[in-house]
Amino acid sequence: MVASDAFAEFLREQLAPLGHVTMRRMFGKSGVFCDGVMLGMVTDNTFYVRVDEQNRETFKEAASSPPLNYAKRGHTIDLAFWRMPDRLFDEPDEFVAWTQAALAAAHRVAAKRDRPSPPKRKTPARSR
Repeated sequence: MVASDAFAEFLREQLAPLGHVTMRRMFGKSGVFCDGVMLGMVTDNTFYVRVDEQNRETFKEAASSPPLNYAKRGHTIDLAFWRMPDRLFDEPDEFVAWTQAALAAAHRVAAKRDRPSPPKRKTPARSR
């Protein structure tokens, strides 16, 4: 379920120190973007932030909740988005610190995707 209008507005206000925040429907959820980079997702008004190897230690408190996931062919697929602890909504400075770490992870993921793939080797034409 996508974010309610009220929750989306709340997140935009909380995330404003990071940059231009937008939300877009994605797979029945809301993707949370900052300056065009996806740092989180919302489902059922629950905010999940991007996690990678470099910020996993920062987010160890969030590891106690299951990550954002979906079912596929009878299996559960965990995504690299962990639930933001509810207590952080009352701690604006810590909330921003967590989201900055999530945005940094999002930039690292985007950089990996933007890397040019190695050039394809041309196969020599065969003579007949």
